[in-house]
Amino acid sequence: MQLTRSQQKLLFLIGITLLYLARLYWLDFLQAAYWWDEQHFWETSLTFSDQLIPSIDDISDYEELNTPLPFIAFGSLEYLFGQGIAAGRLLNFLLSLAMAFMIGWPTKEKDGRSLLCLIGLLFCPYYLMLTGRLYTEMIACFWVLMGMVGYIHRRHWLSCIAFILAISARQYMLAFPVAIATYALINSVTHFRQSGRINWKAQGSWIAPSIAACSILFWVYLFGGLAPQSALIAREDLVPEAQQVLFQVTSGVMIHFLAFIGVYVVIPEFFLFNPYENIKTLGQKWQQHRIKVGLITLGLLVFMVISPPQAAATGYVAKLASIQPYPILSLGVYFFFALLTCIRFSKFSLVALLILFNALIMFKAHPWDRYALPMVVVFWYLKSLDLVDRHPLPS
Repeated sequence: MQLTRSQQKLLFLIGITLLYLARLYWLDFLQAAYWWDEQHFWETSLTFSDQLIPSIDDISDYEELNTPLPFIAFGSLEYLFGQGIAAGRLLNFLLSLAMAFMIGWPTKEKDGRSLLCLIGLLFCPYYLMLTGRLYTEMIACFWVLMGMVGYIHRRHWLSCIAFILAISARQYMLAFPVAIATYALINSVTHFRQSGRINWKAQGSWIAPSIAACSILFWVYLFGGLAPQSALIAREDLVPEAQQVLFQVTSGVMIHFLAFIGVYVVIPEFFLFNPYENIKTLGQKWQQHRIKVGLITLGLLVFMVISPPQAAATGYVAKLASIQPYPILSLGVYFFFALLTCIRFSKFSLVALLILFNALIMFKAHPWDRYALPMVVVFWYLKSLDLVDRHPLPS
């Protein structure tokens, strides 16, 4: 039975209210004890609580690996209201709620997809786990999503500002404006080759995200590297070598990221949207695309032999791989889920580029599946608008 839009909105409001009230209760109304990294995140935030506008010295050297916007925000809340860690947790709680509304609120253009997309978003456990916690992901995810909203609605310079703020929250958010700039530039060149004319109004679609991407150079200059020097010294035992040396990479982490997308995007999408039809047509699709699938499988296998996934990974997918009795089965877990991602997004599209550039930037990261959360948020937003497979997107 198809629900009316009013019924969808009522169902959404009831569900989201109960879910977030339960989360508040679970967190003892934001007064729960520190959880994992919260303690040192809060200690760092306090170093930004002495004044409303931090100095250059404050933002250039502190003992955290990611860019300082979240700590500035948490410290500013403490400076203004003096409510302790609860104020920063409340900010993340509200940002999480706002993104849930942006994805899950039923509208005409979403055509009944919004509630399913919200379920898909919540299938990634880190979304709720980090809701109401003093972590940096929610601020980064929010600004990335706002950047994507700006791009979709052709507000390219507002999108640029949002992506600059996203990179100021997490360096890895660089992947999003780079992917959009690449996609928009390819579309612009294609249009020029087909028409012989330059659409000058559309050039902002790649210039704006390119400017946003270049903002990472400010942080590299300010830090004298990829992260504050104090953080690299204080967390030397925990920092991957790829983050300590500018041009050092760990390519195997790309497989981890692709596997994370397979688990948190490809599988839930398959079962949430027309699962019976998807299952019925599997054989037919295999016959039509078996050569393409074979080449993708072979290419991924060769890449894994050259750059195998790291054993010292973190997160739920890593736990699934680690419980396998034989190393070959552990590798098989990553290979299977990564292959799903490669097959699902084998056609050229903005989402395919977003996943590719996120996977490439993971060359500088520790393999942890919570780093896939921004991509998960963006995917379900685009899916709610039925833009995942649409090409070309607006410019």
